[in-house]
Formats: sequence, structure tokens, C-alpha cells
Amino acid sequence: MSTTERPRILVVGGGYVGLYAARRILKKMRYGEATVTVVDPRSYMTYQPFLPETAAGSISPRHVVVPLRRVLPKAEVLTGRVTTIDQDRKVASVAPLVGEPYELPFDYLVVAMGAVSRTFPIPGLAENGIGMKGVEEAIGLRNHVLEQLDKADSTTDEEVRRRALTFVFVGGGFAGAETIGEVEDMARDAAKYYPNVRREDMRFVLVDAAPGILPEVGPKLGAYGLEHLKQRGIEVYLNTSMDSCVDGHVVLKNGFEADSNTIVWTAGVKPNPVLSEFGLPLGPKGHVDVDATMQVKGVGYAWAAGDNAQVPDLASDKDPAFCPPNAQHALRQAKVLGDNVISGMRGFPQSDYKHANKGAVAGLGLHKGVAMIVLGKTKIKLKGRLAWYMHRAYHGMAVPTWNRKIRVFADWTLGMFLKREVVSLGAMERPRGEFYEAAAPVTAAAQAKAKAAKESEGSEGKAKAEAGAKAS
Repeated sequence: MSTTERPRILVVGGGYVGLYAARRILKKMRYGEATVTVVDPRSYMTYQPFLPETAAGSISPRHVVVPLRRVLPKAEVLTGRVTTIDQDRKVASVAPLVGEPYELPFDYLVVAMGAVSRTFPIPGLAENGIGMKGVEEAIGLRNHVLEQLDKADSTTDEEVRRRALTFVFVGGGFAGAETIGEVEDMARDAAKYYPNVRREDMRFVLVDAAPGILPEVGPKLGAYGLEHLKQRGIEVYLNTSMDSCVDGHVVLKNGFEADSNTIVWTAGVKPNPVLSEFGLPLGPKGHVDVDATMQVKGVGYAWAAGDNAQVPDLASDKDPAFCPPNAQHALRQAKVLGDNVISGMRGFPQSDYKHANKGAVAGLGLHKGVAMIVLGKTKIKLKGRLAWYMHRAYHGMAVPTWNRKIRVFADWTLGMFLKREVVSLGAMERPRGEFYEAAAPVTAAAQAKAKAAKESEGSEGKAKAEAGAKAS
């Protein structure tokens, strides 16, 4: 951390809003006008809409993350967590990856912590559930699913096979529907290389408490998506939820029961709970309360946007209405927020954020998807291959930096000519496991030998002492 006498703009979080707001501020700021400091537990931003395709192996994991230090070379990037903020003193407490926590003074504050998985006190969920909020989870899910196929192909125990080939996904929004669609597509392809595993042996289950799936694209396309998944052999249970999953035994409220090694949780998000330690006004659901300029109400030097803020939706007819937590709003809010921070520093009027919904796109596997495009008052609804092309085109252009755009499109282009990789790198869960198994016995033997030698030396010394005593 560098010291500076210039005003410090502290950006808490390096996700959509944090990255884009910091870029915008640096672009608009005069030389030497302020220091921009970005604090995040990870040194990279993750483009979350690509996580389902990462889990399916259609995109390399390295290509869905953007290194903060590379994209923000003129900013101060600190890898750690902001645990508390003292608004009276304008000081943030930062817990780095290693070492003691320290205090970081600031003059202006941008809160962009995003959201975390919304979970419930379900027995067994913490021990057995797999989230889909980070690239690490997407990689882990891919390796885990392929590892289950390895297990099923190499065992003669029918119960082990059944458990390994049962995949349960909880949550039917974008994340859940896209993930189960992509993973089922990958497993279907992978089954071709396993002599003892067929797609018919697998059981894919999607659970949601709502009456339908994909509410973001509207009821008609949601119904199409539901029917499409069912035609692919995916069991869908709506208007129900999971009661427990202790030891992988899944129990739903509707009476469904099954044993599974794979339980994926994508049942929504909630604002980061650490916001309660920031001394800022919060809404009823824990979001930072901001006005239309994204300035925190009652705090003239702080702004917030994205999933951790309730930003008024000026384009909506409802009152009150807030912008939904999606990438479409977060990316646009960040740019307006960056401009407003500069205006606030210079004492100029700030702009309201207003953005009419442009629609939504979702991919359900290779060449399969749904899309709703809004052009003025007209809604264009697409499904199938054309919708899938729209999904890829939109997100391919939305992923930050040309470096990542080119790499993602290269992955997709290669995928048109080369077969999908279906190798499981399950050892990534414990990369030191094999070395430990090799080194531990040798180390233990050496320690036992050293202990025996020490004890032998001690007994010899004792014998000599006793002999000397007798002689005297």
C-alpha cells in the first residue's frame, strides 16, 4: 500500500461495478487529481454469465477472469477484505491475505461488493452443496461431474453408480437453468467415451420453489425452456424446495427422495452481509440505500451500485421500483457512477441513472437457448439456435477488454472444429495429495528412526552412568 497526499477514492470490490467504475474514474480524472484504490479478496474480476459454459468446458477458465492489476495499471490494487468502515473518521479496516489488518483512510467511497449466494438453514447443504458464483466453483463442478462418470464406469456396485449418476440442481433462474443445460450437454457428450455409462443411466433433477423457470425472459419463453429441458430427460420439480441433503440424501418438500453426490445450489443471491459493518443506510433486504445518482442517501462522499445497492429504476412504471441484480444494469451503472464520482469531487451536478431493459438471453447448451430482445415497445422472442447465437454475441461483446473478447471467441471457434474435452482433473481438489502419500511414509519412517536412535543414545548414556557409579 502506497501513501499519498492526494484524495483517495476507495473502491470496495473488484467485480462488475468496481472494475468498470474504477476504469471510468481513471479515464475521466485529471493527472494527479486523486488516488484510486481497489480492494478485493481476489486479484481478478469474474465474468459470471460465462460460468455455465466454463463448467461445460466450452470456455477456458482463464478467459472468463480479468486481472485487476493489468486492467487498472494506474490504480492501487490491494488483495484483501474490507471488514469495517468508520464513517466518522473516514477509515476502512483492511484484512490482507497475510499479515495483520490495517487501517486505510479515504476521502471518497464506492461500495461495489456485489452479492453472495442466498442460502437457507437446510441440513447438509453446507457440507454437500456446490455454488456457482466463482470460476473456482465452475472448474470444480466440471471436474466433479466427470469424476462421477469415472466412478460409475469403473464400479460394479449399483448403488454407487446410481448415486454418482444423479445430479440435483436447486434454482431455476438464469444460473440454475443455464448450468443444468450446459452440464447435461457435456455429460451427454462425455458418455460416448464411457463403455458402461449411457445418458439413460444419468438422472438430472432441477428444483425450484417458483411455478416456472427463467422468469427473466418472460412466461412464454420460460415455458419453452421448461419443455425443452424435459425433452432432454431432465426431471423438473416446481413449487417445491429442498428440505435436507444430509450425506447426499436429497429430500424435497413434495416427497421426492434420492441419493446424490452432486448438489448444485443456484437459488438466488443476497447482498454481501458485511455491508452491515460499513455504517451506511441499508434497505429492508440489506442493500445500500441510494438515490437515482447512486449516491448513498445522507452520505455525500459515498456511492454504491450493482447487486449490493437498491438503485431506483426510473424506467419502470412501478413505484417504488429498483433495478434487478443483473450484469446489464451493473455494467451501465458503473459508468454513470464513475462520472458522478468525478462530478462530486469537482462540485458539479450529478446525473441520474436511467436504463430501459434491453431484454435477456440464456444459453441451455450447445446450439440451444432462449432470448427476448426489447426494441422500443416491441419484444422479439427467439428460441433454439438463433437465440443461442444472440446469447453468445451479446456476452462475447460484453466481457471486458479486447484481450478477453478475442480469447473467448477463439475458444468458441476452436469448439466448432474440435471435439469437446472430457478429461477430469479431480486431483485439483487436493493437488498435494499424491505427493503427501509418497512423502508421509518416508518422513514418518525417518522420524521413527531418529526417535529410536535418540532413545538408544539415551539408554547407552544411562548404562554408562550406572556402570561408572558401581565402579566408584
